[in-house]
Amino acid sequence: MSIADNIRSLKKETTAQKATLIAVSKTKPAEEVQEAYNAGQRLFGENMVQELVEKREHLPQDIQWHLIGHLQTNKVKYIAPFISMIQSVDSLKLLREIDKHAAKNNRVIDCLLQIYIADEETKFGLGFDEAIELLRNEDVAKLKINGRGHQYRQREAN
Repeated sequence: MSIADNIRSLKKETTAQKATLIAVSKTKPAEEVQEAYNAGQRLFGENMVQELVEKREHLPQDIQWHLIGHLQTNKVKYIAPFISMIQSVDSLKLLREIDKHAAKNNRVIDCLLQIYIADEETKFGLGFDEAIELLRNEDVAKLKINGRGHQYRQREAN
């Protein structure tokens, strides 16, 4: 089955109406991403900044890119102008860097925390206690990473 046929099939499924399909395009050439795009797919996930930046140059600009892999603070500046979401935040230091570069680009970048649950030393993420500590940190409330999260915290406090 072709990429386009797979996407059409997934979008017809009843579960697709309740879920958002993010096509993971890592290691795939831009031509295959374009095929998925032509079939109506607009959300793509990449795990390497350099590959993401390179693909973006050759593909339609209305693609919503998600970074799904480990992100080093020194690479945030390359994706901050266009990234839709960073799904792999694993430290307050990284959140601060994302916030700084989002502000430079006059944007708010949605982020998800990556929680470490594997028994593999090669995996990244926050431990449960670290995640709780990060979420309780007063500095997090000052960040403009995700406006929806701030609204939620404000409603919860009222």
